[in-house]
Order: sequence, then structure tokens, then C-alpha cells
Amino acid sequence: MDGDGLYVYAVVGDGTALPEGAGGVGDPPAALRVIGTGKIAAVVSDAPARLRARRRDLLAHQDLLMDLADSGPVLPMRFGMVAPDEDALLAQLALAETSHLATLKNLDGHVEVNVKALPAQDSLAGVVAEDAAVRRLRDAARRRPGYEASVRLGEAVASALARRAAEAGKAVLRELAPLARAVAAGPDVQGCALNTSFLVPRGHSERFRTTAERLAGARRSHVDIRVAGPLPCYSFVGDAGAPRRPAAMTEG
Repeated sequence: MDGDGLYVYAVVGDGTALPEGAGGVGDPPAALRVIGTGKIAAVVSDAPARLRARRRDLLAHQDLLMDLADSGPVLPMRFGMVAPDEDALLAQLALAETSHLATLKNLDGHVEVNVKALPAQDSLAGVVAEDAAVRRLRDAARRRPGYEASVRLGEAVASALARRAAEAGKAVLRELAPLARAVAAGPDVQGCALNTSFLVPRGHSERFRTTAERLAGARRSHVDIRVAGPLPCYSFVGDAGAPRRPAAMTEG
């Protein structure tokens, strides 16, 4: 970023107040303001120069979104979204007002909870016991040790671990789905058998986490379930899980 333009954190309903004491990204934290048109508004600050995805700024961005959500629905922007100027942003907000209002209504009173399923790395004995192909490759590697035999065995074990994790993860997701208003498959994440987000009523987020952890514990020999949230509702805004954003905006 070159420091020009407006850094955009979120689209909110008209009249949304900024959280007391909140600051934006940058060092020192940028001063926040709300600019609006019609029934919607955007939370912005001046775009800081040389902004990078450092932990401090990533947390400042996400913490602000969660604080805003305490008082009403929030259409979150990804980290690093910049509009060229206020006039361009207001024009784009006006064009998208109807769709933004519908999205805000859909998200009202909800948070996102993400669930990832990873292979249980301590379940090798179970894989060998359950998978005949892995047993054959293990026995072959013992009879004729060598690089190729080791590679084939390693690949078979990794595939079996991922398959077991996916099957167990899907069973967990099926049980969690009735607790959520909506479910969205996330992008592929290296090392994850499944990556899924749930749109959960804010008042039920702790119950959702507790249920997910209980289900994970019951299947820990097959899968490592990791639960993150509550989070801003990135996965339930716009097409394919991406936030709707004014066309005039770019990623810095």
C-alpha cells in the first residue's frame, strides 16, 4: 500500500456506533470513522503506508469486527481492502445497498465457527489393523527393505490416515449441522481432511463448541477436530464464501 485511500473494515447498518476506544490498523492505530449512504455505512480509516499482514494488524482488524458484531450485524472485509477515496466508496455502497441490506439481515445475531478435521497422527496402529493394503505394504517393506518400499508404505499410510480423518470428520459435521443455520465448505487447507464453517446463533456458540469438542473426543483415534470461533462471518457473505465488496476496492 502507498498510504493513499481508505482502508475498509466492514459494511454495517446505518447508525452503527464505533466500539468505545477502538482503533484501526497501523502504528499508531489509525483513527476510525463511519461513512454512510442510505441505510448502510462503511467503517474505515485512512490507509496506512506500508501495511503488512503482521500479527498486530491482523488482530486489530479481526478484533474490531468482533466488537462491531456485539451491537449488530457486520459484513466483514478481508484484511487489506482499500478504496481509492470516499466518493468512490460511497458510490459503490449505494449501488450495492439492496444486496448489502439482505446480507446484514441474514447475518444478524449470528457468528461463524470453523471446524477443521486433521488426520490423527497417533493412530498408525489403528490404520495397520484396519487397512489390508497398508498391512501388505508394511510386510513387503519388512521382507525387502528399500527406498521405494518405504515411499510406497508412507504414501499408503498418509492416504489411509486422511481417509479415516475425512470419514470421521464427516460424521462429526453431520451431527453439528442441525445446530447451525447454514454450513459452508471452506477452501482446501494443507494437512486438513475437511474445512467447514457454520453460521451459528450467537447465543448458542458456546453450546456448539462444547458439542464439537465432545464429538471430537469420541473420535480422537481417527481424527483431530479443531474448532475456531466465534469468528466474523466471512464464509456466509457473497458468492463462494467471499465477502461482497465495492468494485472500486482493491487488496493492498
